[in-house]
Formats: sequence, C-alpha cells, structure tokens
Amino acid sequence: MFLSSIWNYFFPQKYCEEWRKITWGNNQADLRFVKNYRPQVKNRTLRILLHGPQGAGKSSFINSVQSVLMGRIYSQALANNYATGGSFTNDYSTYKERKADGSFYPFVFSDIMGLSEGEEALEEDVKLVLRGHVKEGYTFDPDKQLCQGDKFYQETPNANDKVSRFICVIPADKIEMTSDEVVDQIRRIREDASSLHIPQIAIITKIDELDPDLQKDVKKVYKLKSIKEKMQKFSSLVGIPMNRIFPVKNYHEEIDMNTDVDSLILSAMRHILNCGNDCINFHHNRA
Repeated sequence: MFLSSIWNYFFPQKYCEEWRKITWGNNQADLRFVKNYRPQVKNRTLRILLHGPQGAGKSSFINSVQSVLMGRIYSQALANNYATGGSFTNDYSTYKERKADGSFYPFVFSDIMGLSEGEEALEEDVKLVLRGHVKEGYTFDPDKQLCQGDKFYQETPNANDKVSRFICVIPADKIEMTSDEVVDQIRRIREDASSLHIPQIAIITKIDELDPDLQKDVKKVYKLKSIKEKMQKFSSLVGIPMNRIFPVKNYHEEIDMNTDVDSLILSAMRHILNCGNDCINFHHNRA
C-alpha cells in the first residue's frame, strides 16, 4: 500500500474507473425523449437561457443540439472560431428548434453576450432576462443596463418570456483561468436564478481541447481523472452540484455526425428538459 501510494504520487494515473454511466452509440431512447418532450402545463414553452464567459461555446452548443435533432450538421446560431476567443453574440437572440413536419419543439434557447470583467450592466441585464423583461433583438451594452421605458424593455412579460432553465456554459480548458470577477458574476446571477426557483445546470465544453485522447474517443470522458477534477473545481467555484454538470463536445469542425458525441449532448438535454419541466410546474402550481 505504501509503495503504491509513492508510485501514484510520482506517476499519477491518468484514468480511473468509469464513474458515470451513459448509453453510448445507441441514442434512440434519449433522442425519442427529447423529440417527444411536452411540458406538462398546456401552451407552455420551456425557455433555456445560456450564459457564461466569452468564448465558452454557447452558440456552438445550440447548433450541436439542432444538429443532433436534425441528424446532420446544422448551424443556425452564429458561432465564432474557437481559437479567436471573445464574445460573438451581442444581441438577445432566441432559437427555435424546427421539427421534420414544420412545427417547432416546445423549448427554445436564448443566447446572450458572454460575461467578462467590468461589466456590471450586463450582469443586471441577465437578471432582467431571467424575469422576461428583455425583448428579442436587444443589443447588450456592457456600460449601460436596460431600463424601463426603453423600447426593448418588456413591461408585462408572459409566462413563456420567463426563463425556465438556466445553463452556465464553461470551457474545460479555461476553468482555472476564469477571473475571480467573472466567477463572482456567475455566482450572483445563479443566486438570483435560485431566488426565482429556476433550476441550473452547467455544460462543460471543449473537453477535446483539454485532453487529446478525447479527440479520438469521447467515450473516455468519464474515465479521465482530469475531466472529473475540472468538474469538481467548477462545482466548488460556483456551487452547482456535480450531478448537474455535464461535459460535452460541440460540433465545430466536423462535417459528419458522431453517435458518441450525440450521446453526451442528448444526456445533457434530457436532464435540462426534466429540470425545466419541474420549474414550469412549480410556477404554474403557485399561480
């Protein structure tokens, strides 16, 4: 035991026993769940808000979900090149997912400008988004928050304008590099979402940038110690429990679909929809 401890100290093991089980390759059950999802409250749409630091891959995640649902690479949300960094989304944009019959799925994604240091106005705007007070097309201004009386301020939002699910998107290779100020912003926004009884999930993107083994085989994600350590680190930073954190690989350079990449995306989406449904039911029962 002693010699084994010494060996592991100087030669740490890269892999551990698989600690989270998901279905790889055969995604039909999860795909059916997402495609057949219906809010339990009639005429309700699940609004999923994505937020996080600049360049986290929010738009790429939206595109990846759409690609999985359509069965081909698809890009509706404009996404920036991974290498350039910065925020490519400046407007409040909502993306609907279209079905094969032309109708829409009963959930939408809302994308916002990425967080960065010294942008208190943007933090306050995100809190307005949670409450449904921001209209589609509003351009975020890091130096000036949206106020009542502005044409993009929605005075009386309806239930579908309000956020039902709050998703923090963070890149795996940048967790330790995220500034204290941005981490504090994420915490404060999360606390505000909690006060509104909006459940939260974290999506860890760019896992293939963290370890080259995942570029060849994403099925190793729940065996790699480095991935689990990154998830634990982020959980301790912002307070989101480990069972609400999901690593994914977005489609960003591929031209063909990959069933194992789909498995990670669908696993995350199943939990997003389930928890969002809980939020809708909670507010409906209180009304």
